[in-house]
Amino acid sequence: MKNFSFYSPTYFSFGKDAEKNAGALVKRFGGAKVLIHYGGGSVVRSGLLDRVKASLDQENIPYAELGGVKPNPRSGLVYEGIELCRKEQIDFVLAVGGGSTIDSSKAIAAGAVYDGDFWDFYCGKPVEKSLGVGTVLTIAAAGSEGSSGSVITKEEGMLKRGAGGDAMTPKFGILNPALTQTLPAYQTACGITDIIAHLYERYLTNTSEVEVTDRLIEALMLTMIHEGPRVIADPDNYDARANIM
Repeated sequence: MKNFSFYSPTYFSFGKDAEKNAGALVKRFGGAKVLIHYGGGSVVRSGLLDRVKASLDQENIPYAELGGVKPNPRSGLVYEGIELCRKEQIDFVLAVGGGSTIDSSKAIAAGAVYDGDFWDFYCGKPVEKSLGVGTVLTIAAAGSEGSSGSVITKEEGMLKRGAGGDAMTPKFGILNPALTQTLPAYQTACGITDIIAHLYERYLTNTSEVEVTDRLIEALMLTMIHEGPRVIADPDNYDARANIM
């Protein structure tokens, strides 16, 4: 087993209606004006965006909005978000969506307090500071809601690169498994596959004497194998979705 340091500062709020805690958590972690960042229309159609806004309103926290995140999030929207944060004096970015939305939010939060081009971080420059980031998760998949990493695609040249650093780690993650019930079966299956792929990255290693890690990963993979068919057969199976998330 190798030496390691482990630090997991993200606060998780898990369970039904957890999105109603969004405003209180933003306030708890120092946010005074928020950028709500999201992807397509599903968060609008489902009413989730309105519930998040109502939670912010309840805490008297003003906000701006920026939608349009696509899978494999693009640099153009990041630049737009950075400009909006500076113009509106935003101090906290709230990602409402999946991994792509969270990654885009992290990039905006880091870029908004940086004098240069945010892409510098995706070329190896350390991220030393960032606006606060919170997440309201809508798909269980990559784990970006609890990690310091972010992957962005630069439209010029279509370069896909990653960045990371403690400053980019979300302050909190809101995990309501019921929010994933509106996902198409294909997207649910993609998320489960993503989870298994990330587990294999850690499992297929030649590092010796890592029994605890191996057993944990095996348990998680067995859980995905068990819960995957259940949730595809019954998309409203909250318990199956809770175990996946």
